[in-house]
Amino acid sequence: MKVKILGARGSLPAPMSPSQVEARSASILNQFIEQGSVSLDKIPEFLKTLKPHQFGGYGGNTPCVEINAGQTQVIIDGGSGIRTLGYELLSGPCGKGEGEVHIFFTHFHWDHLIGLCFFVPLFIPGNKIHVYSVQPELPHVFKTLFKKPFFPVELEHLGAKIIYHQLDPRKPFTHKDLVLTPYQLDHPDPCWGYKVRAGEKVYAHCVDTEATRMTRDELGADLPLYQGIDLMVFDAQYTVMETIEKINWGHSAGLVGLDIAMREGIKQVIFMHHDPASNDDKVFAAETEVQKYHQSQIKSSIRMGQVVNTVDWKFAVEGMEIQL
Repeated sequence: MKVKILGARGSLPAPMSPSQVEARSASILNQFIEQGSVSLDKIPEFLKTLKPHQFGGYGGNTPCVEINAGQTQVIIDGGSGIRTLGYELLSGPCGKGEGEVHIFFTHFHWDHLIGLCFFVPLFIPGNKIHVYSVQPELPHVFKTLFKKPFFPVELEHLGAKIIYHQLDPRKPFTHKDLVLTPYQLDHPDPCWGYKVRAGEKVYAHCVDTEATRMTRDELGADLPLYQGIDLMVFDAQYTVMETIEKINWGHSAGLVGLDIAMREGIKQVIFMHHDPASNDDKVFAAETEVQKYHQSQIKSSIRMGQVVNTVDWKFAVEGMEIQL
């Protein structure tokens, strides 16, 4: 299974402004010169030493995740990150009007829909676009989205055929090489994460969630979303202090996801849904907060003679690919 993060921001697209690009470029040049060498052949090696907040950033597109296993592809959510994927799909059957696309939705807040109007396969006659959700409102959502005055092309004028599928809560759904099971997350308006299995590899999509239910008893029927997982993508929009200030906003912090991962033995975690109000330096500060917490938890476990479940974790960068 291969998982690709096409959009790592939450709530609203947040591209870098020209002045931010200029300031970052100037900072990079100064750092390179301060190393005492201006040899051009050393630039590639130097750039590899820079972290995301110093160079390319974490990305500005809103949530969209692509999953591939064998010949099977599914997409989770239609944030602005889905736009570039649409262009890529044009090189295959979708470009000839012979393609089928499968998009699974967690919920219908704007940041998870905003890219659909610019997803080109939707406009090509002959394509079949399968859309899935637990919530029954999905047909109404598409009718509202593709409707004047919100968008000039109305639903009945789209070229592709849209096929709606309603999923049963916590019931496995088999799609070719994948088995997807929706579990409820802790978010305003119903929001459903997905446990995705391909052979022996298992992925858990846990974005948008405040994780107000933490213990196994509290999670109840939704606990399996976090068990037997090779890779979890988890909501980390806020720092810990911000989660206290923004109770019931529906988003969490990296420390919370790390606690769950260490308790349940999750092997890898990618933290995403970065706050659009947070520049790359602030996202990196949140990443540093998680790093310190992870180290302290490991030391505490060793001190108490407990089993240490270390976790391979990262903060999501747009375009990141994880091979399982």
